[in-house]
Formats: sequence, C-alpha cells, structure tokens
Amino acid sequence: MSEGYMRGKVYLVGAGPGDPGLISVKGLKAIKIADCIIYDFLANAGLLHSAKKSAEKICVGKNDGLHLLEQKSINRLLYEKAKREKIVVRLKGGDPFVFSRGIEEALYLKKQKVPFEVIPGITSALAAPGSFGIPATKKGEISSVAILTGRRSDGKEIDAPACDTLVYLMGVVNIENIVSRILQSGRKKDTPCAFIEKGTLPQERIIKGNLGDIAWKARRYHVRPPAVFIVGEALKYGKRVYGHKIKNG
Repeated sequence: MSEGYMRGKVYLVGAGPGDPGLISVKGLKAIKIADCIIYDFLANAGLLHSAKKSAEKICVGKNDGLHLLEQKSINRLLYEKAKREKIVVRLKGGDPFVFSRGIEEALYLKKQKVPFEVIPGITSALAAPGSFGIPATKKGEISSVAILTGRRSDGKEIDAPACDTLVYLMGVVNIENIVSRILQSGRKKDTPCAFIEKGTLPQERIIKGNLGDIAWKARRYHVRPPAVFIVGEALKYGKRVYGHKIKNG
C-alpha cells in the first residue's frame, strides 16, 4: 500500500472541472490505490482508467437532479466499505465542498468515527471561465467574486450580491429567475454575461450576451448542463486573451 494512505479510510476527492488532467496529483494517487471508488456522473469517467483492475467502482449518480442513490444511502455505503478495511475514494466533480454534499458526507463519517480526508479539487466556477481567458478578479478593477447556486430547494430567492463578478452553478433551467433577481439587485440589462458549457472539455463552448438577452440565447443555442453562468465586466478580458474562442455556438 502507498505510504500515507490507510485501509478503513475514506478519501473525499475533488475530480476537478471536467478535464481529467486537472485533478490534483494527490487525488489521482488516491484513485490509483483505492480498493473502492464511489463516483458521480460529473467526475470524468476517464479517471477510472487509472484505478487498479481489482478496484470496485460504484456509480451513485448525482447529475443535475438525477440520483441513483439518495444521500443517506451514499453515506451508509461509504461507512460500510470503510468498515471492511478498504481504501475508499469518494470521487466528486469539481471540489467536494463547493455546491456538493461533501460536507454532509464528512460530518456523517465523523459521527460514525470513520477516518476520512478531504482532497480538494478545482471548481468549475473558476476553471470554466478561466479556460476562455475570463478572470474572476483583476487587480485594481475587479476585486470581488461570488460563487452562487442557480437553484434553491429551501424556497428562498436566488442570491445576487453586490460583487464585481457573479458565477452561478446549476443555473441553466432557472436562468429566467436568476436574471430577474440580478436585475432587481440594480444591474443593467446591458451587463455582459455568458454561459460556459462543458468547460475545460473538448466540447466546451461559450454563449455570450447580456442580461437582456441571455435567457433567449440559452434557448436558441440549446445550452445544457453542466454549464457555468458568469456575470460581470470580467468577460471583456476573455476576448483579449482568447479572442478566437469567444464566439456563440
């Protein structure tokens, strides 16, 4: 067994934003030595090729509302596999603690006295815009960024804080409500924004517009999850950095 990894322990691994090359060295090492890998759809399936042949691989869903297993069942599965003295990897898209239920899994394992470790990953909220040359911040000009959920299950309104850059995850289906809330917060209809679909993957594309037309463009260009929605003046830098990539469709 590789030094630093132990049986009976769960590793909550962030798989990164999509490109399998963007997983951390530590996360990839955990995959290679794991006895059991419990993964989501949003984790690039190509990463599973790095697992040893004897590793058990279990897909538990978690992709834009599709759940093969409910969270309580996933928690229990992690517990059961660890108690069998297996090295367990819980592979989650992006970062385990950014709009993921990794914190619930960590708290459950803590309560059950199961050893665990969080191995952070790159969130698509920053990587997807970055892949098009769009920065979240810029010294002296763009000093704040908020990463937000594009849908809420608690009945509350979508957040639209007074930050220079807003980045929404899981916002494709709810784009009309998101735009409405942003406009209510005081931003103008000509504020630049864009959807970035499948960021960092070969199929990535950007649908750019403004708050006045982005909902219509999302329908016209058939934007589908996973997609990041970014709002703010930071978008102008994408054209300067990667102008050849910044086009609709």
